[in-house]
Amino acid sequence: MVSSPRIRRFAAYGVWIALIQAIALIFATPALAQGSKPREKLVLAFGDSLMAGYGLKPNESFPAQLQGALRAGGIPARVHNGGVSGDTTAAGKARLNFVLAGLKAKPDLVILELGANDMLRGIQPAQTRANLEAMIVELKRRKIPVLLAGMLASPNLGKAYAAQFNPIYPALAKKHGLKLYPFFMQGVAANRSLLIADQMHPNGKGVAVVVRGIYPQVAAMLR
Repeated sequence: MVSSPRIRRFAAYGVWIALIQAIALIFATPALAQGSKPREKLVLAFGDSLMAGYGLKPNESFPAQLQGALRAGGIPARVHNGGVSGDTTAAGKARLNFVLAGLKAKPDLVILELGANDMLRGIQPAQTRANLEAMIVELKRRKIPVLLAGMLASPNLGKAYAAQFNPIYPALAKKHGLKLYPFFMQGVAANRSLLIADQMHPNGKGVAVVVRGIYPQVAAMLR
């Protein structure tokens, strides 16, 4: 059966329209992708009372203030509070896998902050190092980036203890190729105006100082 010229012209017109629509879809797809909402990053703030926000309101804690700073800086992120007051490195090692299993997604970054309670209890630095390293190895096995938050020994523990304890964090960071924030309480420790009544834990203003100090490294790792 032979088509009339009119039918042939109509068929050609239909093919032309389909071709134009296909081209438009190709060029529109990247624009849609660029305009899509960026994925929210997940940060696990894993540590002791310094992470948990001991003596503070929930919105004053380190995770809450860091989350606010990241979002204000244009980085969509949720910072999960994985701090437990009183935790030693041994306790942290024991619960790490449990905490990771309870998250809805694999963290884009873990800030590992533990060791202060080991130091205050006079636990042998070799044991502290071994526990921290076990957690680092597990996180690396899971391919989760780690920012190691360091701690310094209190002067009243003596120079001998400090000589063993203080090098733990830079040594582990160097060995495992980690980013290191040398002293979590930098700018806050021994400043009475930035500490709560016990003169050990930061108040809300003290936490803000910590967040400002560590923020550049966290932001760079998330970007």
